[in-house]
Amino acid sequence: MADYFTHFSCVLDVGTPDHAARALDLYPAFMKEAAREGTLAGGFQVSIHPDQGRTKLWMRDEVTGDPLQVIIFVQRCAEVFSLTGRWGFQWALCRYRHKAHYAGVGIMPDAALIPSEVKDWAFTYSA
Repeated sequence: MADYFTHFSCVLDVGTPDHAARALDLYPAFMKEAAREGTLAGGFQVSIHPDQGRTKLWMRDEVTGDPLQVIIFVQRCAEVFSLTGRWGFQWALCRYRHKAHYAGVGIMPDAALIPSEVKDWAFTYSA
């Protein structure tokens, strides 16, 4: 039987170290809201990326994660911090079998930081 999981790691520049710290404060409330609404499928971890002035959030899975929650959180940060421009990330939907090793699908949205403005999706598959 296959064991399915999702892997990702991405960065969002929120402009200032203060915004990054405030985003960390937004995260627990965001996750509670998602759990209350029943939309939390796997969650993700978020921290301040240690490089380049501490203005970037590093979002990643722990064992498995929910890319849709990352997109919604990024859009929430864009609203709160008046972020503009484009942002995208890539994730892998994977399965592990004892003999087949690894297969997955990578998807990358190219989305404006304003909700409902997805420009393009790219799908890849490897077996």
